[in-house]
Amino acid sequence: MTRRPETLLVMARDTMEVQFGAAELARLRATARLGEPLCTDELTSAPVRARLAEVEVLITSWGCPPLDEAVLRAAPNLRAVLHAAGSVRDHVGAAVFDRGLLVTTAADANAEPVAQYTLGAILWAFKKVPFLAADARKSREDWGYRDRRGELSGRDRTVVLVGFSRVGRRVAALLRLLDLARVVVVDPVADPAEIRAAGAEPVSLAEALPQADVLSLHAPSLPETRHMIGAAELAALPPGAVLINTARGALVDTAALEHACADGLHAVLDVTEPEPLPAGSPLYDLPNVVLTPHVAGSLGSETRRMSAEALGELERYAAGLPPRAPVTRHSLAVQA
Repeated sequence: MTRRPETLLVMARDTMEVQFGAAELARLRATARLGEPLCTDELTSAPVRARLAEVEVLITSWGCPPLDEAVLRAAPNLRAVLHAAGSVRDHVGAAVFDRGLLVTTAADANAEPVAQYTLGAILWAFKKVPFLAADARKSREDWGYRDRRGELSGRDRTVVLVGFSRVGRRVAALLRLLDLARVVVVDPVADPAEIRAAGAEPVSLAEALPQADVLSLHAPSLPETRHMIGAAELAALPPGAVLINTARGALVDTAALEHACADGLHAVLDVTEPEPLPAGSPLYDLPNVVLTPHVAGSLGSETRRMSAEALGELERYAAGLPPRAPVTRHSLAVQA
């Protein structure tokens, strides 16, 4: 028999308004028992603590406070934390796993728009489209600039994906469908057989960099991946290469990147370190650099795909079924 667990939404108010419209709220009410407040962005006030004492499930998203030991003590009946966004790293820590709580993520849904953005960036990178567009504003009637950006083709090119993650796997699959470029993958923890099955080649970072017409980053931000792309790695890229970062800014040494781009490296950066960059960063003024304000991931109506994932997890939990996308202490240590 399906139960209706007591459930509380924990996220920023504006996030709730975007992610939970009439359809999502109707689905929530059909599955769970709800009280007041329905949603909160804090976990310390008396009314919220009264709700915490009753809840069995938290549905979380952007703006959820950390679920520390004090919060967990106030929630003796809590059994599950179902995240309607990507990484749970900001609010789920050791205390949650020590309690043995079920944790799930909607990161798979969030990976879809990131992979789509990345594919678009790769295809435009082959033709140097955004960089030629910047050149056009200056050169106007003289098309001589077209030949100064190197090879303008996607055929027989090599795309290096750093990270066979949720996004990296999707990008590899999309490129395989196009049958356009050779794909190599750098990921020391991924199964080489899985990489080959995806139509890509597993290689080391040192082997991959000199081959990279496009270097696309899809690794998690962990202490061991911080600044994994530094001056030496950027110098190893061939002339005309394009760096694409839709993962985390901390993967790249910003100072080294500024120097490399000033020397001609092309870059498409949806994430940076810091975020946003300081106003004085030279990356703003370089025609061979494209900066977007962290828009590759789910925004607007796209975020409701993640709400649907969390609600699906709630329905499975209520029915006593296993989760689709659990997060464990181990998986959190190696994923975003």
